[in-house]
Amino acid sequence: MPELPEVETVRRGLEPVLTGARLSSVRVNRPDLRFPFPDRFAARLDGARVERVLRRAKYLLMPLSTRETWVTHLGMTGRFTLDGRQLGEFEEPAPITGKHEHLSLCADAGSGRTRIGFADARRFGFMGLIPDDQVETHPWFAALGPEPLGNAFSAEHLKAAFKGKAQNVKVSLLDQRIVSGLGNIYVCEALWRARISPRLAAGKVSRPRLEALTMAIRDVLVEAIEAGGSTLRDFANADGGQGYFQHRFDVYGREGGPCRRSERHPVIRRIVQGGRSTFFCPDCQKR
Repeated sequence: MPELPEVETVRRGLEPVLTGARLSSVRVNRPDLRFPFPDRFAARLDGARVERVLRRAKYLLMPLSTRETWVTHLGMTGRFTLDGRQLGEFEEPAPITGKHEHLSLCADAGSGRTRIGFADARRFGFMGLIPDDQVETHPWFAALGPEPLGNAFSAEHLKAAFKGKAQNVKVSLLDQRIVSGLGNIYVCEALWRARISPRLAAGKVSRPRLEALTMAIRDVLVEAIEAGGSTLRDFANADGGQGYFQHRFDVYGREGGPCRRSERHPVIRRIVQGGRSTFFCPDCQKR
């Protein structure tokens, strides 16, 4: 599933095309993805102007001139694609293309029209239209924790959230109520950088180690965004390109490989926690 860096990469690809553009020629070819599309979804998008392109956790949010916010979750295989060229003033956009493209539309800006498609082979993604003044209280967002790249995320926040928590720190960091947007890949990488065992109870992580952990989380996310995210199977940015951060993984997916930090070079281990694979070095990530 795309994590924060991948969703942020998509946001940055869509932002220059969609911000200030008016949507037109909106077509939907099925009634649902993971959940049903909103009532009259195409009609409510058609003619609306996109005010901004934002991200919250793993969601894309596009406030519209209609005072509704278009929300998209990419699920596992969802992707927006931009046509490689701008359409002429009187040129009709291509209709829905391919069996996995479920939405197509045009973004009309002063410089021309750009066709945008949304494909989702496994249909675990979903879209919604939420009144602007109800976004923060909507069930998708109401319980989300702070953004890991925002000012509200700190060692002090983790200390309070982890207080008395017997659950291991790895699974705790995947709890979107504690910190939003983190996923399996970047939690594994951040724990390795902070030299914290994924098996350690969250409530037993000391304040100095929480300081190191928050810094490691920020650093790995920033580096991954700069690299365009990580492409393991399906992720691609809005231009169809792949991310490159997977070539810089220190532990994720490297089971049996040497630790790049430990002098004894023990192999990277894989265990299962909360139904997810955890990769770590048993030598330098000790309890």
